[in-house]
Amino acid sequence: MIQKILLKSSDETAALATAFAPLLSVGNTILLNGSVGAGKTHFARALISTCLNDINALEDIPSPTFTLVQTYELNHVDIWHADLYRLTSLSEVYELGLDTAFEDAICLLEWSNRLGEMLPKNALTLNLNITEEDLREATLEWEDTIWDTIVVDALKVFNNEKS
Repeated sequence: MIQKILLKSSDETAALATAFAPLLSVGNTILLNGSVGAGKTHFARALISTCLNDINALEDIPSPTFTLVQTYELNHVDIWHADLYRLTSLSEVYELGLDTAFEDAICLLEWSNRLGEMLPKNALTLNLNITEEDLREATLEWEDTIWDTIVVDALKVFNNEKS
């Protein structure tokens, strides 16, 4: 399935992430793709912030550009936020433990093209493309039916927030 959305500001990118946050559970992976500055990290930070706020946890949410992975503990699941841009081989992906996280956590992965054969088949892909200075075209793609309801519900919340 494919769904396209026009995001008119960074606030709308954050609102889309916020709409997804309460709907995610163990084993859900979102692959975040787009050029540098497209909003991948902004989306991930907004989603993580929403989840942490829901459990009254105050925590800094740095970009994992140099640490490669940041993890956040929620009540019943961890969130893994990974930036794979600097990886040069698939063995580094295994060293990070992402193969286990795909099963045991919620994963938000930037630059997922670095995953190669480890690319999870049941993931939701969010491609962010800059169309103009503040405009982003967000393309959501998925094959696993688990995402059908999640995407529909998230887009309902997102569209209600915009109205």
